[in-house]
Amino acid sequence: MSSTTSTRTRILQVAAQLVGDSPDGDISTRAVCEAAQVGAPALYRHFGDKEGLLSAVVDHGFEQYLATKREREASADPVEDLRRGWDSHVEFAVRNPNLYRLMNSPAMRTPPAAALESHRILTRDLERAAAQGRIRVAPELAAQMVMSATVGVALMLVARPATFDDPGLSRRVRDAVHASILTPDSDPDPDSDPGTGAREEAEVPSAAARLSALLRQAQGAGLSTAEAALMKEWLDRVANAGPEG
Repeated sequence: MSSTTSTRTRILQVAAQLVGDSPDGDISTRAVCEAAQVGAPALYRHFGDKEGLLSAVVDHGFEQYLATKREREASADPVEDLRRGWDSHVEFAVRNPNLYRLMNSPAMRTPPAAALESHRILTRDLERAAAQGRIRVAPELAAQMVMSATVGVALMLVARPATFDDPGLSRRVRDAVHASILTPDSDPDPDSDPGTGAREEAEVPSAAARLSALLRQAQGAGLSTAEAALMKEWLDRVANAGPEG
């Protein structure tokens, strides 16, 4: 490792540690320089300013978060993978509250590439579920619903632990969100019976989501690029409209 790389890495690691240890998650560049035993010019040379340093800390945090996602092998059950993905996301937030708040701060104007990768991993699991006929909306919309709910729950748990103190809150919200996007056959409670009407209402949106996912897997299935895009748009529209659309 070159001395330049070593200095940058040391500054970044120190900054991440100080963020984690800070009472409010904020740090000063002076404290970082003192802890890393470097002068201010070195910090500014590598990161530009405090915002650049914090942006690098966010990238570092997402890399930590994604490490477990990348190592995880997809199971034969994409719905179970979705549940495990939700739980691991919230567990990471609870273990790293300051870092997680920083990772999801509105002050971070440009989302890091790792954040987009996290969204792609979630969408991929949903596409697998759609191909099995197990979700009732298009994977892209389902991913937005799941991600926004997961981040919302995680932020409340780390930002307001005294108010959001129910240990089962994350699981309850997870199951409620999943119930809104999964078909009745994917219900996590094997003893629950959604009834014939609920199953019939879910059939058309689920079938549309499944066909859209299969069309993508088949790379157009003989259609031109424009035809495949139009077909997918129609199918997604049917899936996202739901039984009352």
